Amino acid sequence: MSTTVKINGQATAVVAEPDTPLLWLLRGELKLTGTKFGCGMALCGACTVHLDGQPVRGCVTPLAAVGGKEVTTIEGLSGKVADAVRAAWLEIDVVQCGYCQSGQIMAAAALLAANPKPSDPEIDAAMNGNLCRCGTYPRIRAAIHAAARRLAAG
Repeated sequence: MSTTVKINGQATAVVAEPDTPLLWLLRGELKLTGTKFGCGMALCGACTVHLDGQPVRGCVTPLAAVGGKEVTTIEGLSGKVADAVRAAWLEIDVVQCGYCQSGQIMAAAALLAANPKPSDPEIDAAMNGNLCRCGTYPRIRAAIHAAARRLAAG
């Protein structure tokens, strides 16, 4: 089946079945490999992308659910919130192995776009399900707070 999908601001023609997971399209067909495969069951968050600005798990989001919506991957994440999150990630030195970080950043950016000054419980709720085998959770939370301060400072 041929369809057009809007990914990172660009309309892209693709040939795939409607039940094809978005992650397979991104990584396999479009070679956007920043979004990672982790568990394949929406449990780890490594495949997090934005669908109309909301974080979704690409491994279980079928192509049929994407029609008419904007998909943003880590490669296309941009703007003030994205810049603040990336700067905070570097400032706090969040990354250890890095495998989960694209999903973590996508979830954090969606959180801060919706709530520019989240509390610790709000951060924990928004980031719940984004797993980090290296255990960088305290640094992730600190980076989200640092990004919120950056955004507040303008």
